[in-house]
Amino acid sequence: MAPPKLKVGLSGLGRMGKRHALHFLNRTPRAELVAISTPDDGEIEWARQHLEPFGVTLYKSYVDMLAYDGLQAVVIASITSVHADQAIKAIAADKHVLCEKPLSTSVEISRSVIDAAARRPHLKVMCGFSRRFDASYRDAHSKATSGLIGTPSIFRSQTCDKLDPSGFFVAYAQYSGGIFFFGQDSKVKFVVASGVTAVQPGLRTWGDRDNAVGIVEFHEGKIAYFFASRMMAAGQEDSTEIIGTEGKLSVNMQPKLNLVDIYEKGGVRREFPATYYERFEDAFVREANEFTAVCLDG
Repeated sequence: MAPPKLKVGLSGLGRMGKRHALHFLNRTPRAELVAISTPDDGEIEWARQHLEPFGVTLYKSYVDMLAYDGLQAVVIASITSVHADQAIKAIAADKHVLCEKPLSTSVEISRSVIDAAARRPHLKVMCGFSRRFDASYRDAHSKATSGLIGTPSIFRSQTCDKLDPSGFFVAYAQYSGGIFFFGQDSKVKFVVASGVTAVQPGLRTWGDRDNAVGIVEFHEGKIAYFFASRMMAAGQEDSTEIIGTEGKLSVNMQPKLNLVDIYEKGGVRREFPATYYERFEDAFVREANEFTAVCLDG
């Protein structure tokens, strides 16, 4: 008898939803993508071409998808404004949940999801943070927690997207929240942030920026420094430094697409990943597989 597979439904087939769909369909052996839901006609048409031929049932109603016979888990990749509501509905329907970040741009609404999950402790409810599944970040975390660099005191992280002149980020900001969103789990003492709109002034309509810096001071005497940008010319530049009392760890301080260096008359150069997904594709696939495993195995 074949081992059981986790029956998964997916909400939303936008930029990340399509990727999640293909990950669970083709790259997560212990899962079976059985259903998707989206109110968008264009996304339904994409699903008819790429998912329906493999037995995936298509719904325009999220509630109808939740009623799919045998559905065990839901992946939420819809617009941010409905993340929390859809997560709570899935939990109430006794489904495991993997939700794209953020749960909400409201602390109170985010906490309502946490409260709903707490009432169903047998369910696995996870908000996806791709770096937690990246091999390099896991290695850095392991080294830091082992005491290799003493006591971590300063954390510096940046997420810098390649410039997209199409206006995608302006449209995205309407629903996604700002370039920064700080969680409430840590014991934060002080937060300050500042940003500019250097190339996409339309972001100001939604209270967002294309370049921003944030500093968070914690009660434990530690500081986190964040830099985010949406106008990098060369490609995706995501890096991190963890500075401890006895050393430092860095991740991806010199970004590269692969191990190829290009030697030309003007010098030596390397290519960058073009997008966040290109940098963290393996992490997203690992996230899908580990979510599936914990749902099946407990």
